[in-house]
Amino acid sequence: MLKVGLLGAGRIGQVHAVNIAGNARSSLVAVSDMHQPAAEKLAAEYGAEARSSDAILSDPAIDAVLIATSTDTHSDLIEAAAKAGKAVLCEKPVDLSLERAQQCLKAVEGTGKPVMIGFNRRFDPNFAALKASLQKGQIGKAELLAVTSFDPAPPPVSYIKVSGGLFRDMMIHDFDMANFLMGEAPVTVRAVGSSIVDPEIGAAGDVDTAVVTLTYADGRIAVIKNSRRAVYGYDQRVELLGSDGLLQAGNMLENTVVRSTVDGVVSGKPTYFFLERYMPAYAAEWQAFVDAVLDGAKMPVTLRDGIAALAMAEAATESARTGQAVDLKG
Repeated sequence: MLKVGLLGAGRIGQVHAVNIAGNARSSLVAVSDMHQPAAEKLAAEYGAEARSSDAILSDPAIDAVLIATSTDTHSDLIEAAAKAGKAVLCEKPVDLSLERAQQCLKAVEGTGKPVMIGFNRRFDPNFAALKASLQKGQIGKAELLAVTSFDPAPPPVSYIKVSGGLFRDMMIHDFDMANFLMGEAPVTVRAVGSSIVDPEIGAAGDVDTAVVTLTYADGRIAVIKNSRRAVYGYDQRVELLGSDGLLQAGNMLENTVVRSTVDGVVSGKPTYFFLERYMPAYAAEWQAFVDAVLDGAKMPVTLRDGIAALAMAEAATESARTGQAVDLKG
């Protein structure tokens, strides 16, 4: 049984609490949050204790921590937890700064403790099945990838200002998905972005609509499209063209009812947002982490994976700013 401390009791922390407490191989023993009442409330729901983060990290009875705090605390907490001898699952991104994330990697590698980054979409049943089909050679070699990721509505501008920008906050999931499916990082990143959904997002220095083209050393291409607004729901699709065929993973719908009449054919809309769309993925992600820690297997999403996606996000941010393609360093 893996004894777990949860750092962060906000929306995503509450999602993780459900999976930690509901897993047969883990137990939630402590919760911390900068807002103490939030920690106390969430801890009480699962029979855990509300403690400070320092108290959780210093407790030798706690085997692992899940970091669901604000991004600017991630690297510090990853380092502290690893040095305290704990396994770590940390929400994306590793940091807002690529340089700081790389420092974190060096510090953690010296401890030998396992760290996993929370790119939950790898564990989505549909995307995982697409990856499995690719690995079986069912479409030959992957050649052209298209990833669509549209949110139903933009977040508050107050969030935008501290998020690190669309490429680090939102598209970073898609950068990791591209690496996951293409099997390696690209060599060149070219991005274009604009603020056409909400002028206040542009005034805050960010974009809300963006397209990124990734090129690979062998000539393969990936295209990622992001928007902060899709009025019909949470649009999450992947299309992968290979030398011998095509793989597609479509949206999860609110229901499977299709009405066909003389006026046309109507089906359910995509599920509204990530909580509805990705709850099975979060559960599978946690199961993979627990199995890796308890059984000694390799972490399925490593700290290096997190840094690779962050490097792509930083390159896209620079490319959108300058209008020039950015070469990724090896």
